[in-house]
Amino acid sequence: MYQRGKTWWCDFATPGGKRVRQSLGTRDRTQAQELYDKLKSERWRVDELGEQPAYTWDEACIRYLREKEGKKSLSDDVTKIKYFTGFFRGRELRSIKRDEVMNAVSKLAHQRGVTAGHNRETGKPVSDATRNRYIAFASTLFRLAANEWEWIPKAPVFKKRKEASRRIRWLKKSEAARLLAELAPHLRPIVQFALATGFRHSNIIGLEWSQVNLVKKMAWIHPDQAKAGEAIGMPLNAPAMEVLISQVGKHPRWVFTYRGEKIKQKAATGFKNALKRAGIENFRFHDLRHTWASWLVQSGVPLHVIQELGGWHSFEMVKRYAHLAPEHLREHVEMIDSQIDSGTNLSQVSLTGTEQQERKKALLGARP
Repeated sequence: MYQRGKTWWCDFATPGGKRVRQSLGTRDRTQAQELYDKLKSERWRVDELGEQPAYTWDEACIRYLREKEGKKSLSDDVTKIKYFTGFFRGRELRSIKRDEVMNAVSKLAHQRGVTAGHNRETGKPVSDATRNRYIAFASTLFRLAANEWEWIPKAPVFKKRKEASRRIRWLKKSEAARLLAELAPHLRPIVQFALATGFRHSNIIGLEWSQVNLVKKMAWIHPDQAKAGEAIGMPLNAPAMEVLISQVGKHPRWVFTYRGEKIKQKAATGFKNALKRAGIENFRFHDLRHTWASWLVQSGVPLHVIQELGGWHSFEMVKRYAHLAPEHLREHVEMIDSQIDSGTNLSQVSLTGTEQQERKKALLGARP
């Protein structure tokens, strides 16, 4: 053992000749000695007795991040790793039980700043959807450790919470007009383009002229830019073309700019203030995509077409909009017409023949 700064490190060779050099993570010599002896003992059992190495939670997270470094949502995974590490730092991966993970998930709360491993006093409980995302991450990590890395004998099975169905938030045409009237000049074309194409915010502010063909009236999103990892080709309608033409000449590369430069982030304050002035509540920029899909559904566009245009990987995602246009169910409902005589009043079906005759006489007698 030796010190580097004030922290103790170890450097030794295993019976198999492999060199182990790592930090012992403590400034206390007694604790360092205990960990050093434990590490040497474990390495001996692995080499001489063929036991499986005792990998830690930390090692699993490091390997996960290394293997998933190209993942688009890796920053979200980092947030989850930071949270769980507050509970499992230094723990052997095989010693972590399902109930411990679920207990950590149950303590999730909305927090300011970086998510910590313990609940804060002012934290509000998060939604079941958020909890399920943390459960899904833990499930993925343990499955990798068991099935691909062979670090643990078996992955625990996690059961997700049942999520409440959420109402799809979309704008009526009159609301959209009010919003557009309140937006700043550099935000208005972005929102107009979102309503016309259903593109996500990141795809809009990152749109380059090389992705647009004004002659063929087409725009496309490359696979590495799409959330589902597949290219999206979008035929441009008249409103989208009008927006693009208004942007021509403002920048040689980027379609949407602010003060001559590429827009780097959401203008959250400007968008929020415009919503407030327009009298629109409970609305996010991403809901413009919901609005686009909702308008198409209400115009009679089939769901499978909307799925392809919007680049949704799963049809289940598009079915959220089906209730907005139930006309496709009408022919099935009207099949009952053939079972009902044209002269039959459904309100009289439960009446006997005599009762129906008496009601008819009463109605005729009441006429002037």
